[in-house]
Amino acid sequence: MSEFLKNYTIERGPFEATWESLRTYQAPQWFRDAKLGIWAHWGPQSVPMYGDWYARQLYMEGHGQYLHHWRVYGHPSKNGWKDIVKLWKAEKFDPQALMKRYVAAGAKYFVAQAVHHDNFDNWNSAHNKWNAVKVGPLKDIVGLWRAAALKEGLRFGVTEHLAASFSWWRFNKGADKTGPYAGVPYDGNDPACQDLYHANKGEGDKWITDNVWFHEHWLKRIKDLVDKYQPDLLYSDSGVPWDTVGLSIVAHLYNLNARLHGGVNQAVYTQKDVKPEVHAIGVLDIERGQKDEATPFVWQTDTCVGGWFYNVGQVYKTPAHVIEMFVDIVAKNGCLLLNFPQKPDGTLDDENLHILKVMADWIKVNGEGIYGTRPWRVAMEGPSKTVSGHFKEEAVAWTTADFRFTSKGNAVYAFQMCYPERREAFIRNLGLAKGGKVAAAKVLGYAGSLVWRQLEDGLLVQLPEQKVCELVPCIKVELA
Repeated sequence: MSEFLKNYTIERGPFEATWESLRTYQAPQWFRDAKLGIWAHWGPQSVPMYGDWYARQLYMEGHGQYLHHWRVYGHPSKNGWKDIVKLWKAEKFDPQALMKRYVAAGAKYFVAQAVHHDNFDNWNSAHNKWNAVKVGPLKDIVGLWRAAALKEGLRFGVTEHLAASFSWWRFNKGADKTGPYAGVPYDGNDPACQDLYHANKGEGDKWITDNVWFHEHWLKRIKDLVDKYQPDLLYSDSGVPWDTVGLSIVAHLYNLNARLHGGVNQAVYTQKDVKPEVHAIGVLDIERGQKDEATPFVWQTDTCVGGWFYNVGQVYKTPAHVIEMFVDIVAKNGCLLLNFPQKPDGTLDDENLHILKVMADWIKVNGEGIYGTRPWRVAMEGPSKTVSGHFKEEAVAWTTADFRFTSKGNAVYAFQMCYPERREAFIRNLGLAKGGKVAAAKVLGYAGSLVWRQLEDGLLVQLPEQKVCELVPCIKVELA
């Protein structure tokens, strides 16, 4: 146990800061019902509009972002990250208007990035002067997001990427090896800026550091975040950091939430540990990936329609890809946390708005088969598969024989992953031979009656000639 932990008050309640205690965690019903969250993975790294990990890679000689930075802002020995964060103004940021769009697109929870690896806090941080209230926007970004989410009736969460920051940012201590600035130290070597750039000279290549000073610093910062905003969800871009240190924050989150909800925890902690005995203390998160089969526990995919931070050259996922991923994830007992990259001024571009509009149109028709559902006895049918694991989310060439299933009461919802040109669906898992007599069948979004017939080897349904939606129709089947 870290000696410094005795200096911090961890909320008392149902959980202790131990693996044994936290493994009794059960995901709350609201999360299992919600299915879709929207994430604002937004901060000063959006300023150059040149993609993710800019704060790190501007210090990597020869990298595209290094070259962009030198040409646009100046060489990183003179103008570095400290100068970029001051340029983030969020001058057109309208969280309430954005939240209304997210709700229309189907979001039931909203998550704000609180701090990325760049060590800049998007809230009124008590332990870091490099924050959005004192530098850049001069706004409490997390607080504004929270107020907007609660006004729209959404659960509110935050993400922290701080645990990896100390090692991730070691490149700011370097210098060019060639060229006119060879040997000239980058501005991360300036002692006056150490509170932004970290005292990480000589730090090795680890995702999270062994530096004990930083362990305590992380604890202070994240405890301040949890205490100020009392989130329903906390995401770590790592496994549970540093054993008891991270466990203390998880216990604090859960116990604080329990105190606010009659002694019953309703908070979610997500982390990227892959061992079941570990991720049982919260919800498994898979970055930019999926599962190839359903699980008995609820899990989450976090991904983006494009890159994590705004990039003018980014190719976005198509609306079809987004919706197909969403259905596949929900059928397998997952939730989708989806980021729409914002420009530095706080707005969304037209392509983002188009994807949100297509999602809104689709969810109006098919939401009944999504929200509050649970996995059916089988999650999927057909030849096409997804691959398990992080960073495996390529679009699938679905066929009309591919279905994904959810259930609610005596209803089974069969999503046909490719809209059939012949307006016909044949669902093998709903045949008489599979057990269960069909009492009724309808297509969500269509008020008329359908022609359907249950055979030994499948259920044959004739879809209406007029499309009920542009993508992935849903057939609702009532079992007798």
